Amino acid sequence: MEQYIIKGGMPLCGDVSIGGAKNAALGILAAAIMADETVTIENVPNVRDTRALLQTFEGIGAKVKYVYNNSVQINGQSINDVIVDNDSIKKIRASYYLLGALLGKYRRAEVALPGGCNIGSRPIDQHIKGFRALGANVEIKGGMVIAEAKELKGSHIYLDVVSVGATINIMLAACMAEGNTIIENSAKEPHIVDVANFLNSMGANIKGAGTDVIRIKGVKHLSGTTYSIIPDQIEAGTFMFAAAATKGDVTIRNVIPKHLESISAKLIEIGCEVTEYDDAVRVVGHPNLRSTNVKTLPYPGFPTDMQPQMAVVLALANGSSMVTESIFENRFKYVDELTRMGARIKVEGNTAYIEGVPGLTGAQVASPDLRAGAALVIAALAADGISIIDDIQYIQRGYEDFEIKLRSLGALIEKVDSDREIQKFKLRVG
Repeated sequence: MEQYIIKGGMPLCGDVSIGGAKNAALGILAAAIMADETVTIENVPNVRDTRALLQTFEGIGAKVKYVYNNSVQINGQSINDVIVDNDSIKKIRASYYLLGALLGKYRRAEVALPGGCNIGSRPIDQHIKGFRALGANVEIKGGMVIAEAKELKGSHIYLDVVSVGATINIMLAACMAEGNTIIENSAKEPHIVDVANFLNSMGANIKGAGTDVIRIKGVKHLSGTTYSIIPDQIEAGTFMFAAAATKGDVTIRNVIPKHLESISAKLIEIGCEVTEYDDAVRVVGHPNLRSTNVKTLPYPGFPTDMQPQMAVVLALANGSSMVTESIFENRFKYVDELTRMGARIKVEGNTAYIEGVPGLTGAQVASPDLRAGAALVIAALAADGISIIDDIQYIQRGYEDFEIKLRSLGALIEKVDSDREIQKFKLRVG
């Protein structure tokens, strides 16, 4: 089993380039199979989740061609099956986007219930509500979600809760439905806008993405296109917090600074120096960080996917901080692991109370999920001594070449899979 071994205490310095947004890529890749012509998608992050989705496409008959490392061509014309039930797809949350895509194109879809990180209850009731409003019959049977319709007709859909997944899924199904669809209380995240822009580039008619009301006029046909995915705001934010925690100086390139405003604001609040450029952000850590309070909220609020990384930085700040998680109820599983490293954190309900400590010490810890795993890497980079991080397959779900990018900033980190490699690393770093 692969692990990360890290010797901490080195400030991260230099430049790092951010890849395509995983959360946008998963929606865009699913949308691509709705065309019967070749679609070229650039800036696709080469991570476990995207690879699993592309393997699934091949399994149902779509043609997938890797042009080079981060570009892929997809042609959905040869799809011969709408039943998606392989081991790869059960491991990722975004499997549900195939429901909207296949239902929109073929009026039928059978997809295994989604997997992904266990960070709390993530029901798909709003997805089902949307499909039913468009005229589909939906049932869950034998671990499969089965949706079918003789025809899909536009509808007025009000989401009871703001849901990124439901917003994208309903957009996928509705863009080829007959008539007009309005989605109210829709999510506003950057990747919603990116998926809508991609669909529009294929000939869809979607307006209002990025606001809480999305209007869709159904079309009969989607055509081929070439499209580049936006940069990943969560990968960018992770490197921003790594710079803060290690008291480093890192310029994060290939980003959209506006997407990072809530993250930049908190870093400035705790005493970091943040400079924005056209497509880059520079973060300079400070030896004496200040405490603050954070509450996760839907975009443009502070992202739930950045909550664990923020907690690590606050664990090293002076004074008392509070982190309140308002999106997922099971997102503090990393706290026990951080405590092993010397952090002082107490969780009550959906709030973590953090008392800053002067420093952390290396330990062997395990990643409970994707973003918490990245946070533990940040903690290990800031800690005194050597840390080993287990279960890094979670981290590899969403970060491409994570350890390579960190090494380019001066981090002492290796991916290992044996005791011998661990001993070699220890001898090398001293």
